[in-house]
Amino acid sequence: MTGRLYGVGLGPGDPELITRKAARLIESADVIAFHAGVGKQSNARTIAADLIPAGVVEEELRYPVTTGTTAHPGGYAGAMAEFYEDCASRLAAHLAEGRTVVVLAEGDPLFYGSFMYLHDRLSPRFETEVVPGVPAFAAATAVLASPLVRQTDVLTVLPGTLPVPELARRLADTDGAIIMKLGRRFPGVVDALRQAGRLEHALYVERASMPAERWMPVADVDPATVPYFSLIVVPGDSVATDPGGRRAESSAQPVADPAGRSTRLFVIGLGPGPDRWLTPEASAALEQVDHVIGYAPYVNRVPQREGLTRHASGNTVEVDRARFALDLAQRGERVAVVSGGDAGVFGMASAVFEAAAAREEGLPDVPIEVLPGISAVQAVAAKAGAPIGADFAVLSLSDRLKPWSVIEKRLHAIAEADLVLAVYNPASRSRTSQVADLQKLFLEHRSPDTVVVVGRDVGRAEESLTVTTLAELEADTIDMKCLLIVGASSTTVTAAGQVWTPRFVE
Repeated sequence: MTGRLYGVGLGPGDPELITRKAARLIESADVIAFHAGVGKQSNARTIAADLIPAGVVEEELRYPVTTGTTAHPGGYAGAMAEFYEDCASRLAAHLAEGRTVVVLAEGDPLFYGSFMYLHDRLSPRFETEVVPGVPAFAAATAVLASPLVRQTDVLTVLPGTLPVPELARRLADTDGAIIMKLGRRFPGVVDALRQAGRLEHALYVERASMPAERWMPVADVDPATVPYFSLIVVPGDSVATDPGGRRAESSAQPVADPAGRSTRLFVIGLGPGPDRWLTPEASAALEQVDHVIGYAPYVNRVPQREGLTRHASGNTVEVDRARFALDLAQRGERVAVVSGGDAGVFGMASAVFEAAAAREEGLPDVPIEVLPGISAVQAVAAKAGAPIGADFAVLSLSDRLKPWSVIEKRLHAIAEADLVLAVYNPASRSRTSQVADLQKLFLEHRSPDTVVVVGRDVGRAEESLTVTTLAELEADTIDMKCLLIVGASSTTVTAAGQVWTPRFVE
């Protein structure tokens, strides 16, 4: 009979926060295993010292490297993978002999804990149980004696090892936050908090629940004194959420911009994805605005900075977003509404003008400036060659804003006119048959050999480009990440596989 493996959470440091179940398992274990840093005593063993029975077998799992460099050919990741394999092998030998093995874990075993790597390797082979422990952030908020989040506030736990721009973005997009893994990353974390506008209320907690615990505002901390056992608490705002984003603004009359800048509403196309495809004009505008509004994946592409408030929302509330943007601009705020690709091609530009046209009479006008971006059809066409070098049409297959009968009528007209067709929004989870319907309709007017280009995530790491024919197009493989280009009768493929359409018509 094989033994049983336990991952036992010890809590944040105070031995009195060890659960009764954890204490019972430690006291009855055959083997106690614990991790230790380079040249340091094991904090986990120190916490549980009074519970470890005399004569028990102890397995010290000492890391080969923590934050320093390593000569391992696989670098840090290779050194750690080899270490965990060795640890698992050592514990497996005990388990195979029928011994009960307890692995001590600070905080909770599966919350940024080393036990998870042993669990990955050993749980498929041996009976395993995880005993939860009080996480460090729960002890930290207890030290502060202040609520972390209330009601519908969203809490996000973040590692301080994230790149500063990414950390700043995530801090700006949440209500309450916990930032862990500080140490040498502390200055960058402070910079991210400042960019996100969250530094003023952020609190630093060190060695929570331990005798040496202390806390203070993050702005007062000496970066040189920050140990591993520390974290940052960013309390939630508990504010109402506006229709277009995270934080609501109170109703107010239009006011002049306090900085003396001209108030306007930008509608900006961010391009299909890569930063290099964002125009300098768009970048300059985004550096000037106070608010960025849009569909969450697009808002996430805008770098966070100090003074910028982000308002991310879902994909089907375009006019609500536009109204909210107009309200902010009327109060003197400088606002950018963002879209992927070009904002004027099935993007937010039209929604903004729609909302502006429907506003009550008597409200002052808000200047709207639309800044162009590289569209998805341009990106896919350039990747393919020159398929839209002649007359072409652009159509969305989505029937959310127009009935399928209208789409079908337009498809017939395009097919009969022998135009190249670029297709946006070809399919979704709820729209699974429309590409097949388009294919069938076009085959009534076009040769089965008509060239078709399928671009997926063009410009991004996952991009792919497929050149096929109308007859061989696999409609069931198309989704919202794709853009289709259906060629005209003159569209051809070169020997190198590039697609082009002549400018002339005979």
